Amino acid sequence: MLKWLRPLILLLLIGLLGIFGLRWTQQNMRNAIPSANSRVSPIILVPGSSATQERFDAMVNELNNKTKTTSSLLKVTVHTDNHLSYSGTFEPGRSHPYIVIAFENNDDGYSNIKKQAAWFNHAMTILSARYHFNHFSAIGHSNGGLVLTRYLEKYFNQQKMRINTLMTIASPYNFSETNIDKRTQMLTDLIHDNKKIPSNLVMYSVAGTENYNNDGTVPFASVEAGKYIFQKQAKNYTQITVTGEDTTHHDLPQNGEIVSLIQQYVLHISNTKQRPDVNVRH
Repeated sequence: MLKWLRPLILLLLIGLLGIFGLRWTQQNMRNAIPSANSRVSPIILVPGSSATQERFDAMVNELNNKTKTTSSLLKVTVHTDNHLSYSGTFEPGRSHPYIVIAFENNDDGYSNIKKQAAWFNHAMTILSARYHFNHFSAIGHSNGGLVLTRYLEKYFNQQKMRINTLMTIASPYNFSETNIDKRTQMLTDLIHDNKKIPSNLVMYSVAGTENYNNDGTVPFASVEAGKYIFQKQAKNYTQITVTGEDTTHHDLPQNGEIVSLIQQYVLHISNTKQRPDVNVRH
């Protein structure tokens, strides 16, 4: 009786090991870091509250006018029922095609930023599969930068996707607070979860102001609060302050100095010199 049981038990153990080994292999294949970057690497643009998919038209036009190669512009709106609507074009053969991801529900507030981050993740899942990319850079204006930050902390999968560079423009990490000792719940949460920010991320936080107090909407101190989220987590964190003309909150995306900063730090085209009204802090 024992002689008959021993080979049976051995066969069962071998079978179980085979099943667990197969599952382990499949799981690691799903989580494997891509061996090579995809040929296409889009620039993802996320507008702020109350802004639509048209928000970056002027900025993209300026960038295309200043570069030798014109990049395509695809505009996407995520609706509250999760379906996506599209306009514009996506041309992978072009240098760094632009994709705007906007939201039908573009209201302000922390609860809505959480929803928008989830919608953004949904859109990225569809777009990356549809247009075959596994790495990207991103620019967020105002609350768009908060959506991107929340996305990186809650949804971003470092095994399946890479983010090269993140630039936020006038993003109010502490909302309307001017005193860093009075941290909003959002800032507290973003600091608490910042260990999930990719360690290879290159991050630029841009503020616009004439008096180092605000840009007419967002307090300078609120933009500066981003350092508590990204410093010592991202590979590099740089804060840039732009002063002078066209530095009101609404004008910042198409501000000439910021367009030049995008060329230099996101597109990696060094065709401009730093001017006195741009202050860079690492």
